Amino acid sequence: MKTKRILFGLLILLLLSCNYVTQLVAPPTATPIPTFTATFTPPPTPTATPLVPAFIPPECTSQPIATLAPDFAVEPTAQFETREISTRVQLRILKQIEKVVEDVYVYPDYNGKDWKGIVARYRAMIEAGLGTEQFYSEMQFMIDELEDDHSAFISPIEVERSEAELKGNVEYVGVGIYSEPDFERERLIVISTFPGSPAEYGGIQSHDSILFVDGLPITLDGGIRTRGPQCTAVVVTVQSPGESPRDVILIRSSIGGNIPIDARIIPTTDGSRVGYIFIPSFFDETLPPQIKNALQEFGQLDGLVLDVRLNGGGSSTVAYPILSFFADGKLGDFISRSETHPLTLKADPIQNSQTVPLVVMVSESTVSFGEIFSGVLRDARGAKIVGETSLGNVEVLHGYDFEDGSVLWIASETFDSDFSDDNWEETGIVPHLRAHAEWDTFYFETDPAIAAALELLGHQ
Repeated sequence: MKTKRILFGLLILLLLSCNYVTQLVAPPTATPIPTFTATFTPPPTPTATPLVPAFIPPECTSQPIATLAPDFAVEPTAQFETREISTRVQLRILKQIEKVVEDVYVYPDYNGKDWKGIVARYRAMIEAGLGTEQFYSEMQFMIDELEDDHSAFISPIEVERSEAELKGNVEYVGVGIYSEPDFERERLIVISTFPGSPAEYGGIQSHDSILFVDGLPITLDGGIRTRGPQCTAVVVTVQSPGESPRDVILIRSSIGGNIPIDARIIPTTDGSRVGYIFIPSFFDETLPPQIKNALQEFGQLDGLVLDVRLNGGGSSTVAYPILSFFADGKLGDFISRSETHPLTLKADPIQNSQTVPLVVMVSESTVSFGEIFSGVLRDARGAKIVGETSLGNVEVLHGYDFEDGSVLWIASETFDSDFSDDNWEETGIVPHLRAHAEWDTFYFETDPAIAAALELLGHQ
């Protein structure tokens, strides 16, 4: 067993386990105006005009398009072999998990939980007999009982998927959207679509909502259903901000690639050059060079807006290079139960990235290193914060891998800024100017946070 790379937040891994992938595509920009609120409307009554696919993938042109039965559940399309492990190995892994938590868990009182009692219950389950897949599920349930919202046990299959995602090698069969489920409102919020994907050809774009898939609502129990076998058809009911729902038929196809950023110049009326970069996560190693290229292409800027409203954290191998574009030197300390070590970065200036006035957009979905990133830039660089107060989840995860290929990500450290006495775990990152709307109620040009950012930068 050995320590692997540091992970700041587990939201991205959880998204991966639900098979969501990402790219940001948004309409042409314009001067921001006040937002409107998207309202739910039942799907329109079908007309006599039959739906036809907006795009048939080349690999599907020579075969009939099939549909799926209503009770079809989301079908994984990346195939990994599950290796069976014995009860003896299961008990050995359990013992190692128990020791890791006892040695390094950031909360010495186990977050108020009876850790010994928890372990004893799951040991009894294993001794009574568990299949391999059930064992992996139970270990995740066991770590969930710590209730810190970050720590997690990841099965070997999930490890392989997440490592492919970290390298920017997304491969699956579906319609090509990255979405965030809102089960309370029974909809998928579209964050982006893949270029050249069925979803893009079907006119689906960032900030849209998917209300129904093949006539079925979006529920936790019902699954998402946008993934499935290649060349099968799916009807999605889509609602754009301020518009009535519409039905779109899509043909599932192979999707692959990395997580592209959205980088653009925000139109202003005073002639200033203000850049905007959406950073969806810190869990794709292709992101730092993409951001570097964007900054290079921007040239000298009068201001820069960094959007981490949907950033749930990620890996230090991604976060540190991005942060070094904007900050330099010792920025704070990571504090564990037994030691403290500094976060020190060497500046990597791109154009005037080290001195340009900054605004960072945050929300309640900005978690872990998304919060550390925002707080460090606020304290060390004087960045202004726009949005809503983040939730204050800044535990740092360390990974421990086991003989079967599974990994325990355990909250092992917290972060203390060198420039502030604030406890971000308690306060979250508090905005200088509150400007928030739900993602599916605006487009880029009507984003209230863009207007607030320009105001804080002194531009219009």
